[in-house]
Amino acid sequence: MEFLIVTGLSGAGKSRALHAMEDIGFYCMDNIPPKLIPAVYDLCQQAQSLPRVAVVTDIRGGDMFSSLFETLDEMQAAEKPYKILFLDASDTVLRNRFQETRRKHPLAEDTTGLEQAVKLEREILRPVRERADYLIDTSLLSPAQLKERISGLFLGDASAGLQIYCMSFGFKFGIPPEADLVFDVRCLPNPYYIDALRPQTGLDKPVQEYVMQWEQSKGLLKRLFELLDFSLPLYCNEGKSQLVIAVGCTGGHHRSVTFAQAIYDHLLSQGRRVSVNHRDIQKN
Repeated sequence: MEFLIVTGLSGAGKSRALHAMEDIGFYCMDNIPPKLIPAVYDLCQQAQSLPRVAVVTDIRGGDMFSSLFETLDEMQAAEKPYKILFLDASDTVLRNRFQETRRKHPLAEDTTGLEQAVKLEREILRPVRERADYLIDTSLLSPAQLKERISGLFLGDASAGLQIYCMSFGFKFGIPPEADLVFDVRCLPNPYYIDALRPQTGLDKPVQEYVMQWEQSKGLLKRLFELLDFSLPLYCNEGKSQLVIAVGCTGGHHRSVTFAQAIYDHLLSQGRRVSVNHRDIQKN
């Protein structure tokens, strides 16, 4: 049985993530007190008809949430395997989401305002974030992109090893906070300044051909392949579950898309579990 514990910051998108997981075959339960998680595990395992289970536990549990680490240690000692998915977002995004929905933060009564509540929750959850197997920062993700990210992580065989998530982005929209490796390709000639190529993207062949015609582009891509071919087995040996590779250019339309797609194709040809997403390709 694949058992996933979902947690994270209030407002970071746990409900949307849970809906996406239901869509790909997980049996999901929300707002479970940590001390009940082992019992839920046993019950689902006995059912035998639930190969994939996801439970959400978070700060809404109040004082009960403080027992999470004790519960995790108990499950590990009892050889009940699990993974942790942590949903995160920037403080500014979290505050804006609460203000837009006019919902009350779970720690509102313990603090003097929304800003302090967000900071307090982040501090409480910091040890859980550090222990997580999967991290998704939803600050700049649309609901559709979050669903695509969830699908990329969990639609494959979870026992098959490292899941690689390759993405392109535009530096002017911010570096992806969840990225493990960030490659900057702004040093390469920019198709944006070619009138015929400006409205196209790195998914279009003319843009790809323009970006890759230069010796510096070919040399950089070759060295990136060599770096990944060398380092990926090391990540696997260390037991890492997820690796996020982010490639950035100025706007996230041309050079970064070309390179992210090339890296994706290279890793896919090796039989690795890899997905690709172009975060800012639709942005102006």
